[in-house]
Amino acid sequence: MESAIPPHLQCPRSLERRGGNDYAPPAPGWTTRAQRPGQTLVMALLGVQASGDGAERAACSGLRQIIASLQANDGPVHHDLTHYVDECGYVNMIAIAYWPDRAAYERWANQPEIDAWWRAPERLTDGLGWFREIMLPTEERYETLFSSPDRLEGGGVAQGHVSGEIVEHGYWGSMRDRLPLSQTDAMPPSGALTIVEGKPGSGQRVRVQGHANLAMIRSGQDWTDTAGDERGLYCNDIEPVLRAGMAFLRDGGTTVGCYANRYMRHVDATGKPVEKTFGLSYWHSLADLERWAESHPTHVEIFGTFMRVVQALNVQLQLRLYHEVAVLATDQQRYEYVNCHARTGILNGVAGSW
Repeated sequence: MESAIPPHLQCPRSLERRGGNDYAPPAPGWTTRAQRPGQTLVMALLGVQASGDGAERAACSGLRQIIASLQANDGPVHHDLTHYVDECGYVNMIAIAYWPDRAAYERWANQPEIDAWWRAPERLTDGLGWFREIMLPTEERYETLFSSPDRLEGGGVAQGHVSGEIVEHGYWGSMRDRLPLSQTDAMPPSGALTIVEGKPGSGQRVRVQGHANLAMIRSGQDWTDTAGDERGLYCNDIEPVLRAGMAFLRDGGTTVGCYANRYMRHVDATGKPVEKTFGLSYWHSLADLERWAESHPTHVEIFGTFMRVVQALNVQLQLRLYHEVAVLATDQQRYEYVNCHARTGILNGVAGSW
């Protein structure tokens, strides 16, 4: 087995690893590597929201406009299409796009037809909400974990290179241990989310400034290949508990340091649901995320239910799991909202924004 931290980023530790030197994982796990050292991954949530009669149709129409923009020069190497009904009842359709190179993303975003569309006065009057949440983590601030190496998701697709089996997984604290920066930096948060332009609501453009060491996690499940008892146990036992935990983070997450959470369903190009879901959330810090995962009843129930199902089946699971985590510097975050309600995305975490 090898370390999740690539050799060129390994250094003498000033902070101890959570996993012991003689630790052996209970099951195999893999991570992905950047295509070249020093690379910055770009993850962009490009979304539209609609409410009222015809909301699904209007959101789908908006998503088609976003998809068309991704076909322009220097478009992403991978994108996922997703559907989510938020806490205010708005239909959200989101393309989550990935670039393995920051320069390519900047060229795409700055093309006149892309930039002009986003800035056009019509975005304030077309009856839809639009948002862009852009994350640009450097290699030492980003990690992935996959339960299988042969079907990558999200940023793993953009990175493209799969490790051998890794040591740092299967124990509390392994998420932090996979982040190269954790060797020498505890990554404490500093500063606060701040609205630097506009006020949430109709006819408004809003920009939010993130703070140092804000954490993002996308954690997903693919049950496409499951069948029989495994499929039944996932759909009837695991998924309802998972959904309840995601609902807690959506509705009450600010009490545990979670600014916002979306539990999203993949859809295909026609809008038809696919048997894949994921939660994507923003956190005040990696420590807050760890504390919820290790001790809060909602996550303890998710983990406990999953382990009971695994033990009951006693077979190699076809359920595929993955996650990606970024702990972001202040200048690695861009949040912009047009015509969006005040609980959209990171706005939900801005004290007094509504």
